Amino acid sequence: MSVVSETLEDLKLIVFQLVDKEYAIPVDQVRSIEKLEHITRVPRTPSYVKGVINLRGVVTPIIDLRSRFDISSSEPTESTRVIIVGLEDKEVGLIVDAANDVLDVEREMIEPSPEVVGVVEAEYIGGVVKQNKRLLILLHLDKILQSI
Repeated sequence: MSVVSETLEDLKLIVFQLVDKEYAIPVDQVRSIEKLEHITRVPRTPSYVKGVINLRGVVTPIIDLRSRFDISSSEPTESTRVIIVGLEDKEVGLIVDAANDVLDVEREMIEPSPEVVGVVEAEYIGGVVKQNKRLLILLHLDKILQSI
């Protein structure tokens, strides 16, 4: 049985999709990936907060990332997933079009986010990762979860 040691330079990322773009968040912030289930609407919440679900006895708020990023919404499909993320004492579900895979990237592969004028999600971007022909947008969860 071999033990794979992870260097300080490696970062594990969960990669997911919204429309035709790939986004990533560090795997250590992800609790689980679930299929979309019935969401109970909560009155007087921002439009991107779709409601709450009862996940194994824990009431968890659900955010539609398309809505949060001002991307046109679509009907859920078979590949729609809810990524349950945890940050400090918050646990929140993020609705995404598909959860693609888990990648190991070296920290030096992360480039600062490009200066994009007028893009709503720009404030949520922590950097970009170019890997082969893929471009992954690394998200700042703390900014996405602010004001929830």
